[in-house]
Amino acid sequence: MPTYANAVEGDNVDGEDLMVRRAAVDALGPFNGAVVVTDANTGRILTMVNQKLALQSGYQPCSTVKVPVALAALSENVVDRETPFHLTRRKTIALTEALAHSNNQYFANLGEKLGFERVSYYARMFGLGEKAGLDIQGEQAGILPVTEPKSGIGMMTSFGDGISLTPLEYAALIGAVANGGTLYYLQYPKTDQEALTLVPRIKRRLDIDNLVTEIKPGMMGAVEYGTARRAGNEDPNLPIYGKTGTCTDYRAVAHMGWFGSFVDAGKNKFVVVVMLTGGKSINGPVASGVAGNVYRALSATNLYNREPNPASPTALISSTVPGPTS
Repeated sequence: MPTYANAVEGDNVDGEDLMVRRAAVDALGPFNGAVVVTDANTGRILTMVNQKLALQSGYQPCSTVKVPVALAALSENVVDRETPFHLTRRKTIALTEALAHSNNQYFANLGEKLGFERVSYYARMFGLGEKAGLDIQGEQAGILPVTEPKSGIGMMTSFGDGISLTPLEYAALIGAVANGGTLYYLQYPKTDQEALTLVPRIKRRLDIDNLVTEIKPGMMGAVEYGTARRAGNEDPNLPIYGKTGTCTDYRAVAHMGWFGSFVDAGKNKFVVVVMLTGGKSINGPVASGVAGNVYRALSATNLYNREPNPASPTALISSTVPGPTS
């Protein structure tokens, strides 16, 4: 998989927010990757750079899987934010630091405690393994394994082994984290008029509102002192929350760099997901740097202070996921 490519070739920009697109295109530069920016309060895709790549059936999510795993473990009362985990006899770690520094041992342990069935149940609930968009032409769903990967549940919950994730799926999930638990169908307007009259469509409501406060310190810590420092959280009034991912997807023969993130700016909540593929120089910190450049460019345009579109009625058009079998 090449590290560099023409990311905008073949993209259709009708209906996109062109100011947001320009920021994303400039931030991505020559990298072979995709950038998806969404409105977490409506599910609207503001821009999708490198649509051919973004709409494919996905890649190994690497450590970005730790966000849904953390939510699953909190939901099942396996841990709370302060529960210590012994890395060595004398060193312990808890959830915030484990997210900020992307500690694999900690999340492998959560996977062992949850088990494959419960991990799969929550992954499905959070939208993994299904299309994130509503009638988006060309979109393919990611893949969730139906049996535990040969590498074990610990590798699944620390590196995303066996899972194929799309940037759209992760943008929808991070949007639900940003807004407190509403998993919207992502919608991609084809015209400016469609964008103005977009009616948000709710896929399902997630019972995570009280859990988001437990993971946000770790996602902020990733940017402030952890694996996502290149995102550069320079404005204390505009905090960036995110999670990096770095691994090798052997199916695609590619090094992967992921960063899923959001900003909470008053009435506006924007999600930026960056997925990079290529050689050894590609990793999560590089992806976080791309996202940081998107946020800085949008801040310079005063986008965060823009009045949101008048609230449209929402429609609940799907809701539940079958529970775990054990």
